[in-house]
Amino acid sequence: MEFRRINNLPPYVFSIINELKIAARRDGNDVIDFGFGNPDLSSPQVAVDKLVEASELGRNHRYSASRGIPKLREAAANYYQHRFGVDLDPETEVINVIGAKEGFTHLMWVLLQPGDSCLVPAPSYPIHIWGPIFAGAAIREVPLAESDDFLENLRISWEHAWPKPRALVISFPHNPTTICVDTDFFAKIVEFARDKNLIVVHDNAYADVGFDGYDPPSILEVPGAKDCCVELYSMTKSFSMAGWRVAFMVGNKEVVAALAKMKSYLDYGTFQPIQIAATVTLNEAMEHPKLVKDIYQKRRDVLCDGLARIGWDVTKPKGTMFVWAKIPEAYASMSSLEMSSFLVKEANVATSPGVGFGPGGDGYVRFALIENEQRTLQAIRNLKRALPEIS
Repeated sequence: MEFRRINNLPPYVFSIINELKIAARRDGNDVIDFGFGNPDLSSPQVAVDKLVEASELGRNHRYSASRGIPKLREAAANYYQHRFGVDLDPETEVINVIGAKEGFTHLMWVLLQPGDSCLVPAPSYPIHIWGPIFAGAAIREVPLAESDDFLENLRISWEHAWPKPRALVISFPHNPTTICVDTDFFAKIVEFARDKNLIVVHDNAYADVGFDGYDPPSILEVPGAKDCCVELYSMTKSFSMAGWRVAFMVGNKEVVAALAKMKSYLDYGTFQPIQIAATVTLNEAMEHPKLVKDIYQKRRDVLCDGLARIGWDVTKPKGTMFVWAKIPEAYASMSSLEMSSFLVKEANVATSPGVGFGPGGDGYVRFALIENEQRTLQAIRNLKRALPEIS
């Protein structure tokens, strides 16, 4: 049989490392896992309690609302006002999606079709690359690195693109590079998008995960941003609710309406007790994101300081739950997949190979801050033994 939409998908390199990890654990090795960015922190107790309570009511077992129940959309709008000072109309500018990946992918179906093109940073979180491709569009890469001027690269990519792109995908704080930006940067993005008639899709997955006093902004804080921008906000990282699959797309009302129309054909919304629990969590657990952020900052410090002690110098991120680590010079002959494989086999440490994030990612590995401080210190000891050339 022929499966044409997925025939050209490359091997999912993260699964290669995962299989090595599973094999090592099967052999009795204690692999310390910094690979998959799967939060290990518990969800707020209020969310769990409300989920149990709402699940016991039979009326909540029926189909729900594809756009999200009204009180959930209202809670999301209230949270945006509290967190970013952004006013949103819960009826026209907020829609609930079944996780940001689902929302993003279906949004690409709304915005793009075969023959269109989309601007995407390189490297990027994989779905930011493949979402437009699933919609039949071509991607135009915009190089993103600490030493690059992303805005200048964006202009260059636009000028050389044909057909002219209809959408720009961005995500700051950025996964995997951890690059962070301010509202002045977003203002320039909005100005560029309005001039070029682009829709900007900002995946704000790490909206509440900023360190050392840095508070990640929303692109919607920029005056006029709603004319051309939508933003995805997820409860996965901020509220430690990865498995609940609760996220929102907010912003431009025409795009929100278009996604609502698409979703009305595709789903009946998240299980209603989950929506009810998420509503209560947004209203009553606003302190939870700070607790999460503080834990990740401590883990960041332990990991980065430990790597520095053994001679692997990395930049401390100002945001996200990741550390983007350039492969040490002594091991630079290895590809990122070879390096990640080596670390599993020789150090019992799992990381994500940078090549899994597309062009520009090779030469790096990504550590996810999902192990506690004691386990992280053990990983540093393992790495010191396995990487004698960097000591």
